[in-house]
Amino acid sequence: VQLQASGGGLVQAGGSLRLSCAASGRPFRSLDMGWFRQTPGKEREFVATIADNGRRTSHADSAKGRFTISRDNAKATVYLQMNSLKPEDTAVYYCSARRASAGEWDYWGQGTLVTVSS
Repeated sequence: VQLQASGGGLVQAGGSLRLSCAASGRPFRSLDMGWFRQTPGKEREFVATIADNGRRTSHADSAKGRFTISRDNAKATVYLQMNSLKPEDTAVYYCSARRASAGEWDYWGQGTLVTVSS
């Protein structure tokens, strides 16, 4: 599975960004999709996930009420809408995929940098 993330950039605190991740190489409908993020010196952390059929989502406490994960199976793309951004959201955001209901996140994109200025 190849994952291509895009949509990162520089935004002021309180602003919004939408990240996109296009998948190829395996039927998209067979994949759970997720977003994770990482800052220098810290471990990669979970942000949000969405099940293969889109009916089940999960968001980290830090993302609840501000971020929304969604997917378009026809376009083989997953999105992360980020609103009310804070400086602490600054990170490299990674798109990930796994076979539906599998344990490990097997596939990773290259990451897209989100910088939130105060």
